[in-house]
Amino acid sequence: MDQMRSYTINKGMMDSWVKLFETGIKPAHAAMGIPVVATWVNADRNQFIWVRRFNNENDIPAQELAFRNSPGFQGLGSKPGEHIAKMDVQSLEQGAFAA
Repeated sequence: MDQMRSYTINKGMMDSWVKLFETGIKPAHAAMGIPVVATWVNADRNQFIWVRRFNNENDIPAQELAFRNSPGFQGLGSKPGEHIAKMDVQSLEQGAFAA
């Protein structure tokens, strides 16, 4: 189960967000067994889009709670929230498509 997350980043903060993401948020996810599989920046809209992967849909709430309480995430303090103006989260399921 993948989760696509689209964040509107506060104006003028994209560079610091990308640095925070790469040096803090992404490694904190990896340490908890939640891989980040893709990232994109839509600079025209101050948008940062990323996909993270979970092994089992039923485990997502527990894994998210463990992540939020992890030392890696806790060590970031209020920095993530200071960058994000708006957040949208969607669950994605890989589909089988007929040829």
